[in-house]
Amino acid sequence: MNHDTPGGASPSRRTILRAGLGVAASLSLGSPAVHAAERTVRLSYQRSSTLLTILKAKGTLDERLKPLGFAPSWHLFTSVIEPMNAGAVDLHADVADAIPIFTQAANAQLTFYAREIGVPSAEAIIVPAESPIRSIADLKGRTVGVSRGSGCHFILAAALKKAGLGFPDIKPAYLQAPEGLVAFNQGSLDAWVIWDPFLAIAQSKRPVRVLADATGLSSYHRYFLANDRFVAENPQVVAMVYEALKEAGRWAKAEPDAAVALLAPIWGDLSPDIVATVNRRRTYEVTPVTRAELGEQQEIADTFYEAKLIPRKLDATGVAIWQPPAARAG
Repeated sequence: MNHDTPGGASPSRRTILRAGLGVAASLSLGSPAVHAAERTVRLSYQRSSTLLTILKAKGTLDERLKPLGFAPSWHLFTSVIEPMNAGAVDLHADVADAIPIFTQAANAQLTFYAREIGVPSAEAIIVPAESPIRSIADLKGRTVGVSRGSGCHFILAAALKKAGLGFPDIKPAYLQAPEGLVAFNQGSLDAWVIWDPFLAIAQSKRPVRVLADATGLSSYHRYFLANDRFVAENPQVVAMVYEALKEAGRWAKAEPDAAVALLAPIWGDLSPDIVATVNRRRTYEVTPVTRAELGEQQEIADTFYEAKLIPRKLDATGVAIWQPPAARAG
């Protein structure tokens, strides 16, 4: 899915913008009386974007945006950093905690508007069950697959640091999650740092051993961000999407069988067991973002700076935050 990576083959900014314009143009076809007044809300999502995927599949945002004079257009990305930095969409995919550090370092004009409470066990450092590697220290000199700039990138950096190692001590293989899955299954990697659903897929394909998950390193919260200007100009749209995300999360937990049936074919015809495993590990609990709860973001920023993954020190709590009216009133 993450999932959340700036590395790998991603579309250029020009390609992204052309794609967005093409979608907007296609939306203008049809009944002029209906579509002339509608504005497009551009949403990005990834395979790991469960709640957005539910809203897309159910047509929830199509229905709820229409009275506000908007229509959604959906843009699937494997690597999300570039479209976030380029402002290519209005509302961005939920991203693991590490991604906002890179966008902040790039001075992207982004506002936090929601958070999905994380589960540390949903990302892990794994090795084949038969591997002689038994600890993080044993990764010295080994080839370790990881998606550059992902939440897993932070987990690997933090785990290595805790073991007295650094990236120069290993052979990092920077791979997008689908590429990493192939490489791990083919035995090209000694270890792989990955998130769900790819973690669950790997565990279903062969016996693996978890060297460490994010426990003690990160809560693995996922954040929803939006372009600053869009938030300022369309707070009613942001509020509606926020409430829809909360509802989708409650539905996924209250109706687990229905959620599995909806998601499995969308996620590449994954087996129901894999989807069920992923859904059990995720909380799908959407909450407002508060500055006081961004302490872990600072830890990630400091770790990335020490690892020379970002060019300067950051105040990771000094970001723009939108909150729903009820949270502001409280």
